[in-house]
Amino acid sequence: MKGNLTIGRVLGIEISIHWTFFFLLLWIALEQIRNEASNEGVVFNLAFVGIVFFCVLLHELGHASVAKRFGIQTKKITLYPIGGVASLERIPEEPKQEFLVAIAGPLVNLVLAMLLYVVIPISSFTSQSFSELLISLNTFTFQNLLLYTFVANLSLFLFNLIPAFPMDGGRVFRALLALFVDRVKATRVAVVVGQFIAVLLLLIGLLYNPVLIFIALFIFISAYGEHKFVKHNALLKDHTVRESMLTDITTFTPNDTIQDVIDVLLTGSETNFVIVNSDHSVAGILYRADVIKHSKNRLKSISEVMTKTHQPISVHSGLKEAYSQLVKEKKPFFAVTEDNKLVGAIDFSNLNEFIILESKLHY
Repeated sequence: MKGNLTIGRVLGIEISIHWTFFFLLLWIALEQIRNEASNEGVVFNLAFVGIVFFCVLLHELGHASVAKRFGIQTKKITLYPIGGVASLERIPEEPKQEFLVAIAGPLVNLVLAMLLYVVIPISSFTSQSFSELLISLNTFTFQNLLLYTFVANLSLFLFNLIPAFPMDGGRVFRALLALFVDRVKATRVAVVVGQFIAVLLLLIGLLYNPVLIFIALFIFISAYGEHKFVKHNALLKDHTVRESMLTDITTFTPNDTIQDVIDVLLTGSETNFVIVNSDHSVAGILYRADVIKHSKNRLKSISEVMTKTHQPISVHSGLKEAYSQLVKEKKPFFAVTEDNKLVGAIDFSNLNEFIILESKLHY
């Protein structure tokens, strides 16, 4: 089942809605019906949710727009029941850039709240008594819809500034720390603070609001993952692919058969293979999954099943860049070339070995 429904593109960015978002709408509608709300009430609440998530989309576009000014593209924006996520190509490492990208989203909500404050006749609400205000707020009017949207944007602004890394506030906090200490140490401090806040949100969620439980788990797990990524990038800085690549690898030609690969697969530890032409240039990659898929027809040539669109990594490339490429790929295995000739391969296994050994020297 496809997880996301693409609803269009804005500024060249794919906009998607996660399928769980529709359960949120269904749950709201059922709750309104269970409470015997009028049709007008159901429509009002669904419209409010739609407007809030439109504001969330604008929030994410704020991140994307500022990131683009620094040469960072955004592949897509996905809306979830607990918020939105802009999938940036990378997080800027320069503290000032990260600060501006992170703060851009909350500032969009602040600007929207300020505009709504000007539009809404706030005095008409503040002049009422408490009982009159309760009655007034329970009516389904356009003025009330604007008021709730104002409160929602103000809440989004304040909530996103909570220094719970990797939320916006946590990234702002990390960027400010990185002005005074190195990025790894700044990330470590931001992660500890973020995970402490996540525990508090978890406890509050268990008592009052289950949504906070999911937010807490997201913060806790994501913070750990990004800290690991930043730490690894720091270890790989100033190192090249040559230092970590596999050189003792088995290669095949496009004319070899699936049976030839199976013979090697069963007698060794290699699972993915580089396919080379007669001039030692890379013709493609043959992955273990494709070997198994075509294992019934073992006389089939490799050229029929190999991946030909593979882009090799240069032996002179930085390990930091190679690590980022491996993280992005569903099948993290690359041929390594020098002057368009195969000299080795690189995957997560040997790169992780390099990281472990380097960490012993630095930590």
